[in-house]
Amino acid sequence: MQVEALALLLAASVNSGTALALAALGLLVNERAGVLNLGAEGLMLVAAIAGFAAAVHTHSEFLAFAAGAAAAGALSFLFALLVVFLNTNQYATGLALSLFGSGFSAFVGVPYTQETLAERARPGLGALARLPVLGPLLFSFHPIVYLTVLFVVGVSWFLFRSKGGLVLRAVGESPEAAYALGYPVRRIRVLAVVAGGALCGLAGAFISVVYTPLWVEGMVAGKGWIALALTTFATWRPARVLLGAYLFGGVTMLELHLQGEGVDVPMQFLTMLPYLATIVVLVLIARNPTWIRANMPASLGKAFHPGA
Repeated sequence: MQVEALALLLAASVNSGTALALAALGLLVNERAGVLNLGAEGLMLVAAIAGFAAAVHTHSEFLAFAAGAAAAGALSFLFALLVVFLNTNQYATGLALSLFGSGFSAFVGVPYTQETLAERARPGLGALARLPVLGPLLFSFHPIVYLTVLFVVGVSWFLFRSKGGLVLRAVGESPEAAYALGYPVRRIRVLAVVAGGALCGLAGAFISVVYTPLWVEGMVAGKGWIALALTTFATWRPARVLLGAYLFGGVTMLELHLQGEGVDVPMQFLTMLPYLATIVVLVLIARNPTWIRANMPASLGKAFHPGA
């Protein structure tokens, strides 16, 4: 019984970490191109309400995820135009995007606070999901969970095994050198920002359509900021992003597990565990600035001026 309970806890951790993994993977693509996007929280909130509204009206999860990715991708395109072509400050523009997404999603989402989604079939791989221990641990997830793992493999291959990934990393390291070699630095950065934003959109839609599933104002609850910290925690490596996301998901599930077991710890302390873990990780990483400089894209957060 204890083994089955542990398997369920691990499976819940994977479910909880999926949204973090998708969002952090999107931000990693942005940052590998040299663009720092602090608006992940706003992107995920807009995608969450877009995906939930699409699910309510169409009863299609596919269209819900498409709507979430499209909404976040469109906002990311606007962000890219501002920071890549108009050279606005990436930090300030990202924060403005986060604030806009929070307010806009709250305004648009008012009619959907009482809506519920139709019952859906139990996720998983059929009879395999009913196997003891291994069933809930490996075969009982929503398809997006498995797709997230494929995204991690695909992005990792793209970045470190393909010419396109080499060019993207070159743009993130030295856009001036890439531009001198004839590569369209601005276009590459825009495409990277939009692709990363779409992944953040999938994360937001996953939260409101699958993980919860409902719409509540501010329901992303800081996951965008945790995803931003995950990219640093993972030293800008996709596989480490996945591992870190599942670890943070485990911390979240541990909080709920301890509450369910009636552990005599103040609820406020348990609720802050994921955010406390994020702060601890960032503090530990910041103790070694040389290590950060060795792994961080050299042009991260810096504007590029062609011909300068």
